Amino acid sequence: MSEIAGRNIVITGAASGLGRLMALELAKKGGNVAGWDLDRPGLERLLDELRPHGGRPRVDAVDIADRTAVYAAAAKVRAELGPVDILVNNAGVVSGKRFLDLADAQIEATLRVNTLALFWTAKAFLPDMIAANRGHLVTMASAAGTVGVPGLADYCASKFGAVGFDEAVRAEMKRIAPGVKTTVVCPYYIDTGMFAGVRTRFPLLLPILDAGRVTGRSVRAIERDRPRVLMPFLVYLVPLLRLLPVGAFDAVAGVLGINVSMDHFAGRTSPM
Repeated sequence: MSEIAGRNIVITGAASGLGRLMALELAKKGGNVAGWDLDRPGLERLLDELRPHGGRPRVDAVDIADRTAVYAAAAKVRAELGPVDILVNNAGVVSGKRFLDLADAQIEATLRVNTLALFWTAKAFLPDMIAANRGHLVTMASAAGTVGVPGLADYCASKFGAVGFDEAVRAEMKRIAPGVKTTVVCPYYIDTGMFAGVRTRFPLLLPILDAGRVTGRSVRAIERDRPRVLMPFLVYLVPLLRLLPVGAFDAVAGVLGINVSMDHFAGRTSPM
């Protein structure tokens, strides 16, 4: 079981939504939280919320899509806090448009923030974890990283990439630094506002998830070194459903309402 108290933690996309909740929960457990985001006012509010929990909280305005900025910010964190023990890659963007309605710049932004940034942050902090043979890399992915959804072509591609990234790094760590653990979190839509307007046909099977519950499950996974969190339970069945013929798989997705879930999307596009 991973100990949170006293650990140095970096969380991307920490100024709001799930990132903010993760930051607060890990700080309550005694972690030294460094929050990264582009939302400076949000970061200042977060810092005010973190201070009562003690530790050595800090916030930094960082464009995680810029690898040079990531490496510079990582050096500052290491200089002030020391080696980072837990990295939570949470920041994400969603455009919510049909594929052919996406501007080229939107596609590139989604992949830079949701996928490529994982490489830059991990390259910045994993070497210290490997040297100590201790640490935890958390990838906040999505159920959209397990099944394609109309209106989310760029987002799904980026989250499929995030899931594959986690799996490959997990396998590498088992070979070279088994004390370094990874966790990938793949929730269905969460009520943070990022996916405002999405609908679910069967709320009991595919509920719009409470952000606090996702946070709690994610933090417990870190504490217990669980490699994967899928929410709700139905997401665990996706690999089995893929044994069906493609037409049947698509039909199941249609019946469950997944293929029309984005039809009324009105969410924000700022980092989560």
